[in-house]
Amino acid sequence: MWPALVVPYAAAAVLLGVAGVPKVRDPGDLVRAVRSVGMPFGRGAVRAFAVAEVVVAVAALAVPSRVTAALLAAMYAVFTAFVVTALRRGGVLSSCGCFGRADTPPTWAHALVTGAASAVALLVAIDPPGTSPWSALTDSGALAVVGFVALVSLVGFLGWQVMAVLPTVQPSAIRSRTRRGV
Repeated sequence: MWPALVVPYAAAAVLLGVAGVPKVRDPGDLVRAVRSVGMPFGRGAVRAFAVAEVVVAVAALAVPSRVTAALLAAMYAVFTAFVVTALRRGGVLSSCGCFGRADTPPTWAHALVTGAASAVALLVAIDPPGTSPWSALTDSGALAVVGFVALVSLVGFLGWQVMAVLPTVQPSAIRSRTRRGV
């Protein structure tokens, strides 16, 4: 199953790391987001979770295995549950800080992307790659590596677009920006 899932798996790991870094630097947005749905976590707990995101992302990329894929799946399952909770309870009126953008509230499309990332990682955890998961890629030469990186970048970019950009171009976001004079 690894050959079919390697690109979305790697993209999910990269997105997790990219989303974790801003929260390590400044967990304030996520603290406000979790509190908006009734979770009493402070800056320290949120920053520790963000550090765990980055560590899991790096581990999932460096050593794709049953354990690292399961951790990646668990992280994305937590995010999916949080986004769905926020949508149902009406919390998180602005960003959670995942991508450093000030005005990216959660959407059902966001929940779909994080849910899909969790499912991909779970499938890899169930049927992990062999002992040298990257050897076939590196043995194929530089062009294969460049193509792989390009595909992972494209899938990651599209996932980011759905989660961080799409909410800003929805009619309600455009109307609120117009009212604020942005």
